[in-house]
Amino acid sequence: MKKILLFILLLSGAVASKASTILIPMDENQKEHLKAYGICFWVLKNGGEADWLLNYRGGSFAFEQSGAIEKECVVRGVSYEIVPAAQYTAILNQIADPQVNMDLVKLQKAPRMAVYSPKNKLPWDDAVTLALSYAEIPYDVIYDDEILDETTLPKYDWLHMHHEDFTGQYGKFYAQYHNQEWYQEDQRINEECARRHGFTKVSQLKLAVAKRIRDFVAGGGFLFAMCSATDSYDIALAAEGTDICESMFDGDGTTPGCQNRLNFDNCFAFENFHLVMNPYEYEYSDIDASPPNRQVPMDLDYFTLFDFSAKWDPVPTMLCQDHTRTVKGFMGQTTAFKLQFIKKNVLVLGQNKPANEARYIHGEFGKGTWTWYGGHDPEDYQHMVGDPKTDLSLHPNSPGYRLILNNVLFPAAKKKKQKT
Repeated sequence: MKKILLFILLLSGAVASKASTILIPMDENQKEHLKAYGICFWVLKNGGEADWLLNYRGGSFAFEQSGAIEKECVVRGVSYEIVPAAQYTAILNQIADPQVNMDLVKLQKAPRMAVYSPKNKLPWDDAVTLALSYAEIPYDVIYDDEILDETTLPKYDWLHMHHEDFTGQYGKFYAQYHNQEWYQEDQRINEECARRHGFTKVSQLKLAVAKRIRDFVAGGGFLFAMCSATDSYDIALAAEGTDICESMFDGDGTTPGCQNRLNFDNCFAFENFHLVMNPYEYEYSDIDASPPNRQVPMDLDYFTLFDFSAKWDPVPTMLCQDHTRTVKGFMGQTTAFKLQFIKKNVLVLGQNKPANEARYIHGEFGKGTWTWYGGHDPEDYQHMVGDPKTDLSLHPNSPGYRLILNNVLFPAAKKKKQKT
């Protein structure tokens, strides 16, 4: 009889456990917002599924109750709650209410991640690789050789580009850093790579890489970029067939009238912009809103995330999940995007209205999507060349870094049927 009673107790405990849900709140009660994304990725990587509760307590995550998930949350310091079945049903009913701006998105498969980054060491860090490493989300590093190998990109669902110059002007660092060893080494490596692939100039190499990435997006890939990778990517595509590099970058002068030869139809995000042709000026074009023309004091430098309809616009809603609608600004080589140069079909996700600039934008191309995020490091207001990397253990609840990790999970979402 005792054995039977013990069996019944164990069985009822197992049923109760199975019926419960692990809720990871993403509001102000979360101790480790960034590592919470890593928990979600870990669950997906191990064959589980997740509910992303859009606009519920800051965009919370929920999983079927599991001792292994609980243990992982404890190890990583992520706050979680055990929610009984009846209570979770009530939460789902609340989310389903047509009058409430919330929705549930199923996350079903961990996306395969790649970061486009040079193999040689350069004196700056990438906020995305910092975020992925801190959240313990695995990724591969690929660069020009891998991109130009047509078998590489199809292996991945998601690609990130950061402090990159697709125009072949080496970040326009010439004036200040051309005598530095790291600059000369980077130039040597890029020129060798160009020759290896049959190009006479680095600008030609970078254009070929940009077009291969464009094909990746057209085929259904997810592309995320920050800092100078955003505008330099579009500039390179617009300048196809014309030389916009001065002699110190490629050995000869620019094509006469190159500004008038730009093809804005090739661009993802921008149009009608003007090139900055001065090789000694640390700027590519007038797309970017950066000092000295940008007059926004640091204590007033914030941008606001737009509040989209979760049930009708789940994609921008996912990308804007945060525990605050107001995010502090941060600078980069490309800090923000002037609104007058953004194409009409581009969706602005975050904007500094007083400065008339966008910080966070999104669009579609072919079967895929792209997202541009201005600035270099969300927790280092003015990250300079050679500065130490940011210690994210000091910023576990960073709203700016959360936007990066929203993009990481976005490809895992099950596509919803178009509402009519």
